Amino acid sequence: MKKASIRPAAESDISTLNQLVNSAYRGDSSRRGWTTEADLLDGIRTDESSLRAMLQNPAATILTYEADGQLIGCVYLETKTDRSGASTLYLGMLTVSPDAQTGGIGKQLMAAAEQVAREQGCRSITMTVIPQRHELIAWYERRGYRATGETRPFPMDDPRFGLPKVPLSFIVMEKVL
Repeated sequence: MKKASIRPAAESDISTLNQLVNSAYRGDSSRRGWTTEADLLDGIRTDESSLRAMLQNPAATILTYEADGQLIGCVYLETKTDRSGASTLYLGMLTVSPDAQTGGIGKQLMAAAEQVAREQGCRSITMTVIPQRHELIAWYERRGYRATGETRPFPMDDPRFGLPKVPLSFIVMEKVL
């Protein structure tokens, strides 16, 4: 890869983002990478209307990673207020094309997310992860994220998030900045 950049997503990126995210998390294409959820969930990971709503949220952005003119990574970021009233950045939908995984793109997107958090005065970054995703949790732990002990329910009956094959939940992870 020659020329790479990270930039905020635009409305014109929605179709490509939809294809990227779904290819990295679900179906046979996702099995080429290590981030697949195909054994846990059927259906889609996102759709164009959900991505459009994310982009229209004034507290959120989707950062994209482009290399050689192709969008091959993204991460969703949303500024929130925690229980103490402090700003925190929620990180979700970290995605790298299955064919480009293990090349450091995820690390670069995480570093960009941390920079956004610092620029916005956030005290931490939080995320939710399916606890069955042991390799992914270990990857986040190597980057300073820790399980908080908090769990949240998975939307088991909402096909916009996929169709669970097994009972699922989320653990909350956090990195204090």
